Amino acid sequence: MSLSTLDKLHSHFDPQAAQGMDEVFQFHFSDAGSHYLVVKDGTLDVKEGEHDAPSVSLSMSTDTLKGVMNGEINGMTAFMTGKLKASGNVMLATKLSSLFPHG
Repeated sequence: MSLSTLDKLHSHFDPQAAQGMDEVFQFHFSDAGSHYLVVKDGTLDVKEGEHDAPSVSLSMSTDTLKGVMNGEINGMTAFMTGKLKASGNVMLATKLSSLFPHG
């Protein structure tokens, strides 16, 4: 995958929604390896690889992430249909759409 989806996260990131947060979102992409997002007090850092202690781990394809981010795929539906697997603080995953509002 091109990392354009991850690059776009910065342009869609809402620092206001991330105030007071200190969380690590680990992504395992079936078609692009592993990356993680560090969201801390209104800042976003995108890193390649595995984090030692992520708040939540999400496994999916990059297409699924893109769909969830742009609102074409409901995250809960993706989870229920097996397109998205999550472990750890699964409720954090529901904050992704507020952290990265599409528009």
